[in-house]
Amino acid sequence: MSAVLKMESKPIESRMALRFGVAEKDVFAILKGTAFKTKDSNGQQATDAQMVALMIVADQYGLNPFTKELYAYPDKQNGIVPVVSVDGWTRIVNQHEAMNGIEFRYADEFVTMAAGKPCPEWCEVIITRKDREKPIVIREFLDEVYCPPRGTFSGPWQSHTKRMLRHKTLIQGARIAFGFSGIYDEDEAQRIVERDITGEASHTTETTARVIEATPPRTNEQFTAALEKWAPHIESGKKTHDEIIAFAESKAPLTDEQKKQILLIKTPTKGEAPESTEGEQA
Repeated sequence: MSAVLKMESKPIESRMALRFGVAEKDVFAILKGTAFKTKDSNGQQATDAQMVALMIVADQYGLNPFTKELYAYPDKQNGIVPVVSVDGWTRIVNQHEAMNGIEFRYADEFVTMAAGKPCPEWCEVIITRKDREKPIVIREFLDEVYCPPRGTFSGPWQSHTKRMLRHKTLIQGARIAFGFSGIYDEDEAQRIVERDITGEASHTTETTARVIEATPPRTNEQFTAALEKWAPHIESGKKTHDEIIAFAESKAPLTDEQKKQILLIKTPTKGEAPESTEGEQA
């Protein structure tokens, strides 16, 4: 029997222990306390069964949980949602035996999503396999993958819009080119764990959007009062017009005229630090 077959015949915890140079009896404790800090909504530590499930994914794809290539969220049925970081996706793409080249292309047209930076309308990844005559070409559109900010909190989609579009395109291309399954990126995992067991979205971006669409715009009096709170943020340069608009619309939709009034606020180079917008009530 070859060394590879002997290794594959060992229990998963034995393989993980050997791979990372730790005692087999300590594998669960080490992973729970460091790389796999997976807790449910009640603060309960991940079970051994959940750890085994995650170790199987790490073993299958050759991912290193200690360098954050792989981590997990618990789902609502006592399972896990395996999350692979961008570094992890890059590893499994580049180490695939059929991998022969990768290239990105971008749209000439730029668009700007809510609170995001100007970004190409779409990105394409061209993946060449050694065992295929033609390359696999996958295109992802920004408006279909962009994750808007939640309330006043900005994320990587707002600070690094172009990079995130490239990452998302790589991940989708990798799935189709190499058949990777059962693993997710951060955006996908958050959507999955926020759904209840009936499959209905709970506090997801899509749900928030539907709620906002059903909410009537502010009255003139409400908007005027809110504008007085928002203006110092723009005038001091702490927030951009787009960020204030995105924040405002996370509470209730704005009319075109209300957006124009926000855009008319001037942005001098100096100003007093504004109060936080987090307490603003629409």
